[in-house]
Amino acid sequence: MNKWIISKDSHLPLYQEIMLLIEEKIKSGELLPGTRLPAERKLAEKLDVNRSTVIRSMEELAAQGVLTRKKGSGTYVNPDKWGLQTKPIINWGTSLTTDNLKRKSTYQLAADQLKANHPEKIMDLSNGSLSSDLLPELHSPNLSWKELVQQEKEQTLINNGMYALRESVQLHLRNTYQMTIPLEEILITSGTQNALFLITQGLLKPGDAVGIEAPSYFYSLRLFQAAGLRIVPIPMDKEGMSVKGLQEASLNHPLKMVFLNPIFQNPTGLVMSAKRKKEILDYCLMKRIPIVEDDAYSGLSFKKSVDNTPLKKMDQQQQVIYLGTLSKLAGHHLRVGWMVGPQTVLNDLADIRVQIDSELSFLPQFMADYFLRTGMDKHQEYIREKLIERAHNLEEWLRSEFGEEIEFQPAKGGFHLYCRFPKKTKAEVETILIEMLQKKIIVLEGEKFGDHNNGFRLSFSHFKKP
Repeated sequence: MNKWIISKDSHLPLYQEIMLLIEEKIKSGELLPGTRLPAERKLAEKLDVNRSTVIRSMEELAAQGVLTRKKGSGTYVNPDKWGLQTKPIINWGTSLTTDNLKRKSTYQLAADQLKANHPEKIMDLSNGSLSSDLLPELHSPNLSWKELVQQEKEQTLINNGMYALRESVQLHLRNTYQMTIPLEEILITSGTQNALFLITQGLLKPGDAVGIEAPSYFYSLRLFQAAGLRIVPIPMDKEGMSVKGLQEASLNHPLKMVFLNPIFQNPTGLVMSAKRKKEILDYCLMKRIPIVEDDAYSGLSFKKSVDNTPLKKMDQQQQVIYLGTLSKLAGHHLRVGWMVGPQTVLNDLADIRVQIDSELSFLPQFMADYFLRTGMDKHQEYIREKLIERAHNLEEWLRSEFGEEIEFQPAKGGFHLYCRFPKKTKAEVETILIEMLQKKIIVLEGEKFGDHNNGFRLSFSHFKKP
């Protein structure tokens, strides 16, 4: 299959046809990582196009990280997926947030006033954390401070985190998802936000384009804005992020990374199908686009029939960095999480953390280790039962209030229900949300997630029958 042929009858520009042809050859294995492509002049002759068209295709694919161009040597398929910065960079030239994120809607201003005036009477379904009555009673071994200090000395704290805690995370991943992860591919973090900060500072640079699901909680993250990243929304269907949307985004933007929340997605609650996971992995491998998978909720599946397999479990090419956290199960006071990914990449990110003086303290890691070993499984099952009950109650209440006018998919797990009134105008939906405020019920508008189609999120963890 050493033929170079493009269709000149396609609706796509010629340079994009050439890009797709090269990508297909990479996907099929004809062009392996590190392979040198034919010279521009020769390739132009083979394709019967102008050399300038070939050059544009090569430059676009080089900008996307698919190819590398070496002056005087030629153009090669990029052998690397994870391009590290030489040092962490914060782009101080950009605002910490966009104007859209700064600006509060009439509804948000009213909700803020309600929280300030009646904090004890409201039902805050905009709150994406676990309800306080579902938080575990955290315990620690009966140790004196002297014994605790001795424990710290025995647990050599290297940049990647406490050894015993990484062992507990390793066991948790094996028991929950049947994922076998080497210890050296686990990096302890102080939660998902800390992990994302390290990624934006270590693996990306200001101006880079990153793909996210639309809608997505990633849209509202100020750390993306602080890093000067360009966010490219990619539409979803019932199976998750659209492959066609991803392809179109990568043709129009040099995507440096894709951020996914495939299991019980925030805010929609969608679960990406196994077929779609494979398609996303295959396409991103061909394009040399790394993936960051945020997996905050997959351990909270309501039915065994739901496929809550992380994308990382299907990763055979070290193209996914997987993020896990305890804060969704144990609350923000136990802000500990983990990254799973290529050892060399994690080591570099750990070094960056040391450079910016944000090393992890021993005590939270010690508490997290003890919780994972002694209380995690039982507490996770307890939370799951309570969330099933509260999700069901919320769905029943919504139907009793709004009948068939409201549209939502019954929750399969996680924390969130995403709703729309498809036959109502924006003004009519705003009126409904204000009326809910008058009943002391607060929701989160879809605009926070980049959705401008009148959607809104409700976190059923906090729902109690009115």
